[in-house]
Amino acid sequence: MNVVDVLLWIVFPYIAVASFVIGHLLRYRYDKFGWTSRSSQIYESKLLRWGSPMFHYGILGVFAGHVVGLLVPREWMEFFGVSEHLYHLGATWIGTVVAFVTIAGLVILLSRRGAIRRVARVTSVMDVVMYLFLAGSLVLGTIAVVQFQVLGAGYDYRGSVSPWIRSLIFFQPDAALMAGVPLMFQLHVLCSTTLFLIWPYTRLVHVLSVPIGYLFRPYVVYRSRDAHRGARAVRRGWEPSDRPVPKRPKQKQPVRPGH
Repeated sequence: MNVVDVLLWIVFPYIAVASFVIGHLLRYRYDKFGWTSRSSQIYESKLLRWGSPMFHYGILGVFAGHVVGLLVPREWMEFFGVSEHLYHLGATWIGTVVAFVTIAGLVILLSRRGAIRRVARVTSVMDVVMYLFLAGSLVLGTIAVVQFQVLGAGYDYRGSVSPWIRSLIFFQPDAALMAGVPLMFQLHVLCSTTLFLIWPYTRLVHVLSVPIGYLFRPYVVYRSRDAHRGARAVRRGWEPSDRPVPKRPKQKQPVRPGH
């Protein structure tokens, strides 16, 4: 194990995790108003209506597949009756379909950002960097699966990449586990690690947002400024803001006797 292996498979992952955790804490502390997905639906909605569900539902499937494949030991799967052959069969074909759906949705979203001028104008430099690593991670992972699992003889990443990730989690890093991993899988891991490194400084922070506050916040009162009132009578307390407040009539002062 040389210095490069230590830097790539031990130092760099821990730096990415530290950036992920500390970056989110600092951004939530000092940039709450920037904690948003910065939606561009107001500028274009037709392509977004197709690309967004494909990408978001697809990425959820990709995430679930990675959790099972990388964090759950094969012994646990066999305990529940899922053999190694059955797992690889499902992970390969279902994972490939989900990956292509996710990439197709991402292509639509990226094409929309490049082709629609109004959407391109609200795309920041950090958005471009994020999209590059996100697309690179998805494409490299898909190529690795197709190359080795679909067209090739197969590669047992659960015997190398999965134990390596668990070794990092339990603070017993073993860079030697990644030494013999095929290059395409290595590039996929490095690109994904870089994505976690820059995650807190991009619009991806909205992934960690759970709108629990919406369940308990008070009602928001909206008042129309439109002159058209409609057929429904205005209820008391809901008068439009532009309607003048009626003045109360002045009461006559009583006249004292002798005046």
